[in-house]
Amino acid sequence: MTDQQNHQVFQDKLHHLVADSPMSTLQLIVILMCFVLNMIDGMDILVVSFTATKLEAEWNLSKSELGLVFSAGLIGMMIGCLFMAPLADKIGRTSMLLISTTGVAISMLTTVIINDYALMLFLRLITGMGIGCLLPTMAAVATEFANEKSRNFSVAFFQAGWPIGAIITGLFVSWAVPIYGWRIAYLTAGIITAAMIPLIMLFMPESLEFLGKRQPKNALRRINKLLKSMGHAPVNTLPKKPVPIEKKATVLKLLDGKLKRPTILLWIGVFFSFMTLYTLISWIPNIATTSGMPFDLATYAGTALNVGAFAGTLVIGWLSAWIGLNRLLFIYMLSASAFMVIYANFSLSYPILFALILLIGFSVQGGMTGFYPTAARVYPHHIRASGIGWAMGIGRTGAIAGPALFGIIFDNGVSIQTLFIIFSVPLILSGAAAYFIPLRNLKQETN
Repeated sequence: MTDQQNHQVFQDKLHHLVADSPMSTLQLIVILMCFVLNMIDGMDILVVSFTATKLEAEWNLSKSELGLVFSAGLIGMMIGCLFMAPLADKIGRTSMLLISTTGVAISMLTTVIINDYALMLFLRLITGMGIGCLLPTMAAVATEFANEKSRNFSVAFFQAGWPIGAIITGLFVSWAVPIYGWRIAYLTAGIITAAMIPLIMLFMPESLEFLGKRQPKNALRRINKLLKSMGHAPVNTLPKKPVPIEKKATVLKLLDGKLKRPTILLWIGVFFSFMTLYTLISWIPNIATTSGMPFDLATYAGTALNVGAFAGTLVIGWLSAWIGLNRLLFIYMLSASAFMVIYANFSLSYPILFALILLIGFSVQGGMTGFYPTAARVYPHHIRASGIGWAMGIGRTGAIAGPALFGIIFDNGVSIQTLFIIFSVPLILSGAAAYFIPLRNLKQETN
């Protein structure tokens, strides 16, 4: 056999050792670490939503200026997804996690000492870049460490950390910010983020698939250490690494051959789901306050959204074992659109309003989460982080446009009810795009 063929056989062997075996303690720890990291990411990116009212009052910001604060972090996430996350396919998942987490920690802690609107926009951009890189990288890690049986659930489970982080942030902010000011939220989140750096170094090894494909320094020793931790026999030698012959740009690989259709549909689906999701995440606490709800109660409105998101994320991961991801995404997005229309057209008491917000979170963010395992199954391992990163990066353009557009329309006197109807339409388009992703891509082995 040629070097290329020997290398592929070895890759297939490593893939099936993970895919066909029960989950080991190490694999469960890695998935849990992804969950915790994503939980902290939820704190870091959404803290601005929960502190927006205080920031708006202290710096005398208009709704449009506040919308730009929201969008700055989302622009950073787009840059991170498109241009930083693909590097994880080259330098390694763990290295990229360390670089990104360090950047986020520094930007969050620096926010505590500033008193300038332009600098706030810059720091939110840096925070977003780190988080935008972390999310696709963790999706690749969760995919490569989970076995075939639990892969969809593992990717969905790590995504469930985001709303948990948002819930904790909402509860903390409602208590601490009225007493200590909005900066305490950024200080706390920054310290927690920094604390994750040594934990990544201790508990986040590179995956077998990455080590086997790239063969970095000490690859054989690292592969055998992983195999031992997972309960498998060691390997004696590594196949000769073939000389790379394909020089096509990564984005062109994503649009090549049978990947073209699912890639375009993924981009459309993620774009429209992110447009509405991040509008809701960014504006719901502020809308509630503007409507006359007390600050602590308005914060709980954002928390209700994320409680629903956590439940929706776990449920979609569980249901995906029986129902195709494309059909699940279609059902989730249509349900979310219907809940938003109900919210817009009825006068509701606080308890019913909170219940409806919870259902919106369940369906919108739970549905959006389904795009991560979908993307992970569409792309082979050597371009997986790139594929997920580009899908989520394209989606971030919707996330950027949504909150900013909402703020501009809001400033021009359009009612909240009309705005909710307008922003329910992208969810229908997102669900339709997901429905038509070819099933063969979702059922394929991820090798």
